[in-house]
Amino acid sequence: MSFLHFTVKLLLAYNIHVNGVLHCRVRYSQLLGLHEQIKKEYGNNVVPTFPPKKIFTLTPAEVEQRREQLEKYMQAVRQDPLLGASEMFNSFLRKAQQETQQIPTEDVQLEIHLSNGQKVKVNILTSDQTEDVLEAVATKLDLPDDLVGYFSLFLIQEGVEGSCTFVRKLQEFELPYVSVTSLRNPDYHIVLRKSYWDSAYDRDVMENRVGLNLLYAQTVSDIERGWILVNKDQHRQLKSLQEKGSKKEFIRLAQTLKYFGYIKFDPCVTDFPEKGCHVIVSAGNNELNFHVKLPNNQMKEGSFKVTRMRCWRVTSSVSVSSSVCPQYDMIMYDKSKNILCTKLSSVSLRGISASNSANDLSGNEFHGNYAFEGIGDDDL
Repeated sequence: MSFLHFTVKLLLAYNIHVNGVLHCRVRYSQLLGLHEQIKKEYGNNVVPTFPPKKIFTLTPAEVEQRREQLEKYMQAVRQDPLLGASEMFNSFLRKAQQETQQIPTEDVQLEIHLSNGQKVKVNILTSDQTEDVLEAVATKLDLPDDLVGYFSLFLIQEGVEGSCTFVRKLQEFELPYVSVTSLRNPDYHIVLRKSYWDSAYDRDVMENRVGLNLLYAQTVSDIERGWILVNKDQHRQLKSLQEKGSKKEFIRLAQTLKYFGYIKFDPCVTDFPEKGCHVIVSAGNNELNFHVKLPNNQMKEGSFKVTRMRCWRVTSSVSVSSSVCPQYDMIMYDKSKNILCTKLSSVSLRGISASNSANDLSGNEFHGNYAFEGIGDDDL
C-alpha cells in the first residue's frame, strides 16, 4: 500500500486597506511582479527598495518585518508623483480589487446620489474606474467637460435621521461599483459633490446651469445637516432667496457663513487638550477644524491651517493575515493647470479658542430643500 504525503505551505496574503476598508488582497509574488514592471519601465534610480526574497519559511518576526517593508514600499510608490500616478500602479490595484472581490466584468447599472436626494442611474461596466464613472454621470447630467474636474465621487454611509458619514473620496486606483457593492450594506452609496476647498472656484461652476444646480443642492443640503452655521437673521435671508429662486445670491450669502464648503466627519475621542475628550473634525477652507467637548461639557474650537497637504494615512490591521496600509494622496484642483494635482504637506497650528455660537441655528431649524424644485431630469 502506498501513501501520499501532502506538505501544506502557508501562503501569506497581504490586505491593502483604504480608510480601514479592505481594498484588495495580494501575495508577495504579485507585489514583486509589480515592482519588476515598474523597475523595467522607470529604471532602478526611481523605484524604491523592495524587500528581498527568502529561501526558507519565514518566522513570525520575519513575517512582520516583511509586512512593514512592503508597507513602506507601497507608501513610497504611491507618494512618488511619477509612480503613484502611473497607469501601471493604478491598474494593478484595480485588477487586484476586482479579483479579491470576485466580481466578473459585466454591464451593470449604478446609482449615483445627488446632494438633494435625487439619484442618477448610469450604465457602466463593473470594471470601470472612478474617472470613467464620473464622466458617465457628467454626461447623464449634461455637465460640460471643462467642469467635470470640479466634482468627485464620494463613498458615504447613511445613518439615522438623515445623518451621513463620509467614508472617502473614490480614487483612480479603484472601481466604484466594486467598492460599494463589496460592502454588502445598503446604507453605503456613492454621492457626487464638488472636489475643491477654495470657494473661489464656485464662480466658475455657477456660470453653468447644471453646475449651479449641483452647487446649490449641495449648499442647501449642508445647511440642513448643520454643517454650515446659520443664525436667525441669516436664516431669514436665505429663506427669502430660496422663495425667489435666487440660487446664485443664495450661494453667495452662504459663502460668507461659517463652515461653508466643509465636510464634517464622525465624532471621535482625543487626548488633547485633555484625555478622553470627544471631538468633531471638519475639513474645508484649507484647514482641519476641531470642536472639542471637555469633561466639564465646555466646548472649545481649534484648527490646523493646511497650507499644503500631501497625503492622509489611515492604518488598519486584520487578525490572522498581514495588512499593508499605503498612504493615499488628497487631491486638490489646480485651476491654473486645469488638472487634478497633488499638494505637498505643511501644517501649522492656529490655536484653541472657546466656541461662541449662541446665535447659531442647527440644521433642523432650516426647513425645505428647494434646490431642484421645478427642475426636472431633463434640466439636469
